[in-house]
Amino acid sequence: MDLTKFLLNTATLALGGTIIVIVAYYMVRNDIINYLNSRKSVAVADDKSGLLPLRLQAHERMIIFVDRINPSNLLLRLHQQGIEVGALQLLAVNEIKSEFQHNITQQLYLDAATWKVIRTLKDDTIAMINNAVKKLPADASGMELSKKVLNHMSEIAENPYELTIGLVKQDIHKLF
Repeated sequence: MDLTKFLLNTATLALGGTIIVIVAYYMVRNDIINYLNSRKSVAVADDKSGLLPLRLQAHERMIIFVDRINPSNLLLRLHQQGIEVGALQLLAVNEIKSEFQHNITQQLYLDAATWKVIRTLKDDTIAMINNAVKKLPADASGMELSKKVLNHMSEIAENPYELTIGLVKQDIHKLF
């Protein structure tokens, strides 16, 4: 009989304890859920605030890259008195590839479509320089290459370098 009384008391206490825990849980459940949700939103906000400066810097670097490979800036920067066409071509193509490689990790922070446009612009710039060289005699000067490329650029209705910079700026505005 002692054992039966003991088991009955134990069951009563366990049932009472379980009921108290259930009631307490339902009383503080909303507070627990709100606390956990606020922790998640703070973590997301911290992550985004840490990422925003990197994304802005990537967009800035891409604007600089596009400006630096713009033939009007590139050829002016690389031109040397008496340089031959082949030497200027090599300098220009190597400069474009070097600048691109220097900034290749920035694609992590850019929209995929924007990165594709920048990569295409780089490839098109190299192709434009190489095509201009093919149309010049082997003994042409670097000045003739510059004139040929800049004349080609003046015939294009919309400047692709300005359009690309505009696209990068649109990406920046999406961040805010």
